[in-house]
Amino acid sequence: MQPECQPGRSYPLGATVYPTGTNFSLFSKSASAVELVLFDHPDDAVPRYTLQLEPSRCRTYYYWHAFVPNIGHGQLYGYRVRGPHDPERGYRFDGEKLLVDPYARAVAPSSAFSRYAAAHPGDNCGMGVKSVVVDPSLYDWEQDSQLDRPFASTVIYEMHIRGFTRHPSANVSIERCGTYLGVIDKIRYLQALGVTAVELLPIQHYDEQDAPDGLTNYWGYSPIAFFAPHQGYSCGGQPLSAINEFRDMVKALHRAGIEVILDVVFNHTAEGGADGPTYSLRGLENRAYYLFDETGTEYANYSGTGNTIDANHSIVRRMIMDCLRYWVSEMHVDGFRFDLASVMARDEDGEPMDDPPILWEIESDPVLAGSKLIAEAWDAAGLYQVGSFIGHRWAEWNGEFRDDMRRFVRGDVGMVKKLAARINGSPDLYTQPDREPNRSINFITSHDGFTLNDLVSYNQKHNEANLEQNRDGGTPNYSWNCGVEGPTSDPQIEALRKRQIRNLLTLLFVSQGTPMILMGDEARRTQYGNNNAYCQDNAVSWFDWHTVEDHADLLRFMRLLMSVTQNLAVFRKERFWLPPDHHDAPTVTWHGVMLFQPDWSSHSHTLAFEIRSNADSEHLHIILNAYTEPLEFELPDPRILREVPARWLRLVDTALAPPDDVRPPEEAPVVGTAKYSVSPRSAVVLLAGPANLV
Repeated sequence: MQPECQPGRSYPLGATVYPTGTNFSLFSKSASAVELVLFDHPDDAVPRYTLQLEPSRCRTYYYWHAFVPNIGHGQLYGYRVRGPHDPERGYRFDGEKLLVDPYARAVAPSSAFSRYAAAHPGDNCGMGVKSVVVDPSLYDWEQDSQLDRPFASTVIYEMHIRGFTRHPSANVSIERCGTYLGVIDKIRYLQALGVTAVELLPIQHYDEQDAPDGLTNYWGYSPIAFFAPHQGYSCGGQPLSAINEFRDMVKALHRAGIEVILDVVFNHTAEGGADGPTYSLRGLENRAYYLFDETGTEYANYSGTGNTIDANHSIVRRMIMDCLRYWVSEMHVDGFRFDLASVMARDEDGEPMDDPPILWEIESDPVLAGSKLIAEAWDAAGLYQVGSFIGHRWAEWNGEFRDDMRRFVRGDVGMVKKLAARINGSPDLYTQPDREPNRSINFITSHDGFTLNDLVSYNQKHNEANLEQNRDGGTPNYSWNCGVEGPTSDPQIEALRKRQIRNLLTLLFVSQGTPMILMGDEARRTQYGNNNAYCQDNAVSWFDWHTVEDHADLLRFMRLLMSVTQNLAVFRKERFWLPPDHHDAPTVTWHGVMLFQPDWSSHSHTLAFEIRSNADSEHLHIILNAYTEPLEFELPDPRILREVPARWLRLVDTALAPPDDVRPPEEAPVVGTAKYSVSPRSAVVLLAGPANLV
């Protein structure tokens, strides 16, 4: 029997479950007719029921709505929307296409899902994505909540859900490989590594077919449904599996003390350019959701993917805010990293705004008050806002930190002044007087670019497998192959590469800011020189767990380095280090080969600095030598505060073979000389320890 279609109401948007049925609400200003279609199975090509939403009863202003009794949690549904098809005026309605509810909390793609079918004429119900009704009250969170860890005590691990456990060496059950549940099986590893947060590459349901022919969109920067966890990372195979397993993962990570940060994509969708598919927004109200060029007919492309979301349109702002609140309140995530966040600063003409409404709304929203907000403060059209991104509480991916550290370590000239600024929290970029230095997200590598191993193994990108004639991927990379392009059996080159990796990691963890490391860098994961592996769902991108044993020395180095530095209060301070005449804050003193004589010249390759923390009696001396010859550096008096006799303890010397490359303070050897000979291309970290303990 055909379900009764009652008028319902215009709010909340999406599908809302009540004791007697479900209310559906959808925005479409220009539609002439809307059908709510109900399905029994994700592969159904024909709806079980088609419900016409009569404008006289089921439309309020621009909202189409209906209440359907006796259906609820788990019901599959979608929309077919008719209206003008006039691309010259920005209208792209297609009444044959199955449309995803923009507010769908879960989705069920057909096993015959086809991007091609969504981009070409004809009914695609049997090859599309169904929305799923979700009743969030049916999940037991068992008192779980956000961890609310400050940036000052955070170490971020950027990882890919599938890539983390998809490799056969992951030692998880076949059905859990590459899934949310697979991550649960590796939580002990993350704990032992010492990270406090995982930053997940996009898990909003995305189009895996948005890639060159024969390849797969692996990274996930091609969203279809912003509220729904990606179904491909589920191992249950049922419409509700993804949402339940995602919540299980979040709950398990929280129990282990690890926060969950989502990489969210509110700058574009999988619908692409003019020839792209119609999945959802294009077929609902194209002109509201997207930006257009000056002619008003072509999509603006500030994202580099064919379209750009109009994030400051009132309807889109509401959707973004509702989405973020949902992930926090109902899915318990701890924060967000906003992909190409500068796109969200553009107005309807594509011009950057001084006060973008959506960014201020995100910053000031009380539901998001305890969440981490991280901006990738640039876009694909040249807008670069690192250091000038709007707001007071946003953190930023510090691309300048990445580039300057790479350039110094590989031996570029003219980098010492920039190096000092990056070590000191980048005050030259972040000039607000009350800004916390930890709002700078410091990283050497990320998903976008070379892995740490490849950074010291390749001079050039090798992206031929992406089938784009090696034109894709960023340049320059500021990498250095240490003498041979790619893998080598030369022991001297391998030793140099290992040293360079340790140098880069040391710089990352002795700098002010919040450190972020890339999945697998702790075990020299390689992408074989591919610096844009977005379409490589294979061993190029997956974490090969054999490398954990193969490079156990590097894993030990990173674990100990993280443990030592993160347990020192001076690296957790929420104030910039100040010159030595300040006694109420941690201080930094710059040195060179000789004390108090840093070499700021354009040809310098060296820097030393001394950090003191008055309140915590911590005193460190750090020496960086990117020169090709050994140099002797004078050491300051190691007496710690309160004039207690002390000696220098050597925590790190990246030129030494394991296990002497890093030692915990209780095992660190004493440096009994007034000078320290620093090997070429190496870094040294000394800690002042009481003389009676050494």
